[in-house]
Amino acid sequence: MRFFNTAGPCNPDDHYMLPATARLPDVQMLLDQKAYFVLHGPRQSGKTTAMIELARQVTAAGRYAAALVSMEVGAAFNTDPGAAELAILSSWRMWAESLPVELRPPPWPEAPQGQQLATALHAWCQAIPRPLILFLDEIDALQDVTLISVLRQLRSGYPKRPAAFPWALAVIGLRDVRDYKVASGGSDRLHTASPFNVKVESLTLRNFSIAEVAELYTQHTSDTGQVFTPEALQLAFDLTQGQPWLVNALARQAVQVVVRDPSQSVDAAAIRAAKELLIQRQDTHLDSLAERLREPRVRHVIEPMLAGRALADVPTDDIRFVLDLGLCRMDHHSGLVIANPIYREVIPRVLAFTAQASLPHIRPTWLQADGRLDVETLRDAFLAFWRQHGQPLLGSAPYHEIAPHLVLMAFLHRVVNGDGTLEREYAIGSGRMDLCLRYGDVTLGIELKVWRDGEGDPRERGLAQLDAYLDGLGLDTGWLVIFDRRSEQPPISQRTSSTTALSPAGRMVTVIRA
Repeated sequence: MRFFNTAGPCNPDDHYMLPATARLPDVQMLLDQKAYFVLHGPRQSGKTTAMIELARQVTAAGRYAAALVSMEVGAAFNTDPGAAELAILSSWRMWAESLPVELRPPPWPEAPQGQQLATALHAWCQAIPRPLILFLDEIDALQDVTLISVLRQLRSGYPKRPAAFPWALAVIGLRDVRDYKVASGGSDRLHTASPFNVKVESLTLRNFSIAEVAELYTQHTSDTGQVFTPEALQLAFDLTQGQPWLVNALARQAVQVVVRDPSQSVDAAAIRAAKELLIQRQDTHLDSLAERLREPRVRHVIEPMLAGRALADVPTDDIRFVLDLGLCRMDHHSGLVIANPIYREVIPRVLAFTAQASLPHIRPTWLQADGRLDVETLRDAFLAFWRQHGQPLLGSAPYHEIAPHLVLMAFLHRVVNGDGTLEREYAIGSGRMDLCLRYGDVTLGIELKVWRDGEGDPRERGLAQLDAYLDGLGLDTGWLVIFDRRSEQPPISQRTSSTTALSPAGRMVTVIRA
């Protein structure tokens, strides 16, 4: 029986999958034109699956010999190109076993270090009866002098094609060639002019459309009879924005954990439950996302986004980096945004984890005898917690600029504790973060603002922004939390207070100054 795949390339015998090359409509034209090109896109977006299938289709058509081979094993030798070449060539021979015998490479000839890949490709092309098309996967696993050596060998062999070098070739990775790093942590780049100026095109693998998500999920229905409701399909697309791994992982949780009986349909509530499970599980894909948040170039973009600040001083290369990683996307109306709602939930939750792990024991005084949430008691509990623990916990947050936000979220995660949800909204230039706490039949909308040096009191703007947020939630009241980050302020224990205020729309709002 087939299933939704979340690990490694898809196999049509085992997995629900879409036609692998449907998202690369121009690739056959490039192959016929003898093009050397780049395919780049985020991890687990289907690049390897697509190129394995493309290689199979091209070879089966009879005109070319096409193979996908990996460069990843060379990453262990980024300062020793000769050793990297030997490791890569050894792995290529295993990858080439998918080809018919007469199209496989001959024994690799002897060659000096720095020329072994080019010499091997020359020998392979001359030994087989068809032009060779090669897809080099995981190219940007390589760095330093090894990456330079590989790209220069490809460029030097380019004029010898097609008789003595691959007819067409694709380098496949996270980033475009112009942005490959010369050295880990360095600032230099390999520009397109050198050492790989032979590429004619850069392709990227787009996400699934909503129609493709429906087509994928319908395969499960055809196999098992289990139906996804129209509302579930729409929500799955909205939450994932078609990111292939998320689309599969969400469905996998929905049908294998939330609704295991195939006679029952998967509705929107099941998709929401699957989303929470997915975030809590922190699978490899989301775990690697969390690791990326530690990188300085990612932090330069994500920290001001979470704080609601403009990106005026962020280097263009850092923005391009988060786009290539699939962490962010460009929205026609809003500019740069987090790539999808699931990532938007995961990112602050991950960042708040250290603060959450550092929290002391907190007695849940906010729960009434019947288990319902008492919002006024919750306010008092937070004020007491912040006065006592706010100052030391601020140092545990990984992003200094939004440290108060992260500590508050850590506290609220302790409140929901698996029995409720905490949703977040934030946008560039908005100057705020919005939180929505749902627990049982209680929904609490919270607006977070920061008062910085050189700025006026954000209270009035915050009340107006909270009105707009509460309108969207259909609520009559909420919290405005103002974190005072100005220098030379009294200690947190002395300046933390709570009052009420009337918003411009006439709502009675709790204003917390912390």
